[in-house]
Amino acid sequence: MSAAANVVAEVDGLRVEVGGRAVVDGVSLRVRAGAVTALVGASGSGKTTTGLALLGAYPPDALVTGTVTVTGGLVGHVPQHPAAVLNPARRAGALLTDIARTQVRHLPRRERAKAARHRITEALTRAQLPDAAGLLHRYPHQLSGGQQQRVVLAQALLLGARVVVADEPTTGQDALTKRRIVAELMSVVQQGIGVLLLSHDLDVVRELADEIVVLRDGRVVEAGPAEQVASAPRDAWTRQLFAPRDAWTRQWFASQEEQTDAGPRTGAEPEPRPVLEVRDLTAHHRGSRPRRTVDVLRNASLRLPPGARVAVVGRSGSGKTTLGRCLAGLHRTYEGEILLDGVPLPRSLRDRTPAHLAAVQYVFQDAQASFDEHRTVLAQVARTAIRLRGAAPADATREAGELLAEVGLGEQHIHSHPGRLSGGELQRAALARALLARPRVLICDEITSGLDTVTRHGILTVLDRHLREQPDLALVWITHDLGTATTADQILVLDAGNPVEQGPTGQVLAAPGHPFTAALVEASSGARVGAPGA
Repeated sequence: MSAAANVVAEVDGLRVEVGGRAVVDGVSLRVRAGAVTALVGASGSGKTTTGLALLGAYPPDALVTGTVTVTGGLVGHVPQHPAAVLNPARRAGALLTDIARTQVRHLPRRERAKAARHRITEALTRAQLPDAAGLLHRYPHQLSGGQQQRVVLAQALLLGARVVVADEPTTGQDALTKRRIVAELMSVVQQGIGVLLLSHDLDVVRELADEIVVLRDGRVVEAGPAEQVASAPRDAWTRQLFAPRDAWTRQWFASQEEQTDAGPRTGAEPEPRPVLEVRDLTAHHRGSRPRRTVDVLRNASLRLPPGARVAVVGRSGSGKTTLGRCLAGLHRTYEGEILLDGVPLPRSLRDRTPAHLAAVQYVFQDAQASFDEHRTVLAQVARTAIRLRGAAPADATREAGELLAEVGLGEQHIHSHPGRLSGGELQRAALARALLARPRVLICDEITSGLDTVTRHGILTVLDRHLREQPDLALVWITHDLGTATTADQILVLDAGNPVEQGPTGQVLAAPGHPFTAALVEASSGARVGAPGA
């Protein structure tokens, strides 16, 4: 078979112009049957717009030129923000059931239900959701981001797509699940399916890709065989993008040593009163049966002194996000106590005062869902200072602009509506909005998982500066990425809702005391997860 005959999707000279700005400019690529073409680049470089072109989906009012040809039949799509394609009013398994029913209509009526269940079970297993019967009875908001993502992947697999656009499929996944996602994508490719992989996870790109196309500001700056582009890039931006993550981690730690000359605290010094304290927190979700609840987090405790960075790690569905939502007043069905400066916080967001709301800020994994599509990014970020701090509109707008610039968003971003920004750009806008509240506790839920190496380093630097300038600020970092977790002082490891290990980060990652922690460390082969000198 010729190379041309093996092409199942092709993009040639694609240009997508929105509001007078080219978000994609002259992009060309091919997706071959049984192969992976990886599209990489910084947040906002045009990856998602290019990927969605295979589905014939473009931004509103976009001016499109060039050609997109799909010869492989149905195109499956696994989006970066899976909640956007899950109906919040329907249980997670509803669409899977709808799809499966259409595929068994040719069978005798008495055999259809069993055959449909078999197809759903097979798709869920292939998407790394075995024994998912309980999850399918939950609504999307009751699932973690990783669980949502795998439900959507199961939908694409169930549809039998011959081309799959996988937009950040490993974003927000722990190292163990990431390995299985990689194995599943390899299995998909071995079945002759072509995959267009949009990813910031360069370890996954190196492992999966046959070809790599590098985008910057909507244009292709380098393309070629994966091994050549990843190991011997010709373009300077590509070299920076593919710099080893270990180098960024070492650089981050070196910067901390340069920025502070304070020695370590001695055991004789009194421990300061924690900004936030969690005592024996056990949280529940409503079960599939009436009046039944399911524990998703059990007996979790935390103490956050001023200036502390605490990383909460574990597999998808282990209770990390539920813990963060309890702290922020977004999940109120729990036992235990959450105290701010020694005073119990109301369980529900509705019962918290503006001072409480400003004090505990949450940056969501899916930032898009937290923005109003009908107002500009600048206006929404500034509103935080007006509503929670009583700032004058002019002062709030000025501060918002400065913070948005600090996280790398320019004039073309901040005066746009959220739909014009990429997921990574919205994530940075959400961080700026939270920082503008001048919080005491900042909860960051996987906010760097969808960012390229360069931008991730910039966000860590921004957070470090705010922690140094606001000595009473504490950070809760919810993450699957143990490389990022090395920047924390303390670490809490959750497994299936249970705290299994807690302590100084370097100690826990260098010498894990629990088998699950050891497995996470071993699986994180993309970076040396032990802090330098640990």
